[in-house]
Amino acid sequence: MGQRPEKSREMHRKYFDYTLLFIIIFLVGFGLVMLYSTSSYNAQMKFDDLAYYLKKQLFASLLGFCGMFVVAQLDYHIWIKLSNLAYLVALILCIAVIFVGAEYNGSSRWLMLGPLSFQPSELAKMAVILFLAKTIFQVPGQMGKFSTILKVIALVIPIFGVVAYNNLSTAIIIMGIAVCLCFVASPKIKPFIIMGMLVVAIGVVFVLQEGYRMERFDIWLHPEAHEKGYQTLQGLYAIGSGGLFGKGLGESMQKLGFLPEAQNDMIFSIICEELGLFGAVCVIFLFALLLWRFLIIANHASDLYGALIVVGIMAHIAIQVILNIAVVTNTIPNTGITLPFISYGGTSVAILLTEMGLALSVSRGTKLEMI
Repeated sequence: MGQRPEKSREMHRKYFDYTLLFIIIFLVGFGLVMLYSTSSYNAQMKFDDLAYYLKKQLFASLLGFCGMFVVAQLDYHIWIKLSNLAYLVALILCIAVIFVGAEYNGSSRWLMLGPLSFQPSELAKMAVILFLAKTIFQVPGQMGKFSTILKVIALVIPIFGVVAYNNLSTAIIIMGIAVCLCFVASPKIKPFIIMGMLVVAIGVVFVLQEGYRMERFDIWLHPEAHEKGYQTLQGLYAIGSGGLFGKGLGESMQKLGFLPEAQNDMIFSIICEELGLFGAVCVIFLFALLLWRFLIIANHASDLYGALIVVGIMAHIAIQVILNIAVVTNTIPNTGITLPFISYGGTSVAILLTEMGLALSVSRGTKLEMI
């Protein structure tokens, strides 16, 4: 029989990063379990409802998952046209917080939307990622110039300054995202060394200008000598008492009124107490897996714009995780940064999950070639 000539065909099928999706679901599920374990005592004392914080976080998580799946189905290129608007809306909302923001624990960081509260600074992080990704995408060949890098970073100065007025830690994250995006897009390292030296010099002057800033450093170095070092000390006690495998889920002592607001910034210390060093390492490993998936998606994105979006998201998560764990372990002064997906915070988890939708959207643009 005669043989028909073989023809090689290139077949394309769209890719969806299910590994990233499963990591996200696991992190959120783990966060809800740890949140309930950490907050149940405080919720019972304050609201006579063991699941008060859990219910609110679960509701926000469901909203976030809805946002994630909607955004994941959209072509991420639509954000090129909408990024300027997103940045402007975020800036206006952050300004509104200064004048009409709701106060909680001495900080005005929320806007009230009927019965719901909303933290605009969380939206600002995502808006900055989209805005700078578009900006850099339009001038990729000029990112080697120091002047261009300064111009790009200068674009986020307005929102950085407004957010820093009430929330310096979130402002630091926003600036960190901007620097990371510029660093990835630039072929030169020297401009960033110069900027790093300038930041250190300005930071030293900034701290020395006010006595209360120096006091914060003294609290960091000697928490046992200051009343304001109480939370840090209790967090360290929780970490130390956990040992290798912890006391067991739900068995923390520090969450029983000893560690203030344990479900927020200090939840990692309760993880260490209940699950031990083993549990803490597993959490860090999960975040490392998450960052690895971002790196894979960015490397295989169909264009520079998609890669920059994912790099911005990766920078956001990495900076926030590193700073939170560093604060909890007293490696750096207390800055009030939450642990992504795990700490209590409805706006945070909802916006984070929507950001994950952006990463999944970029992953859908990747094509697998099959011969």
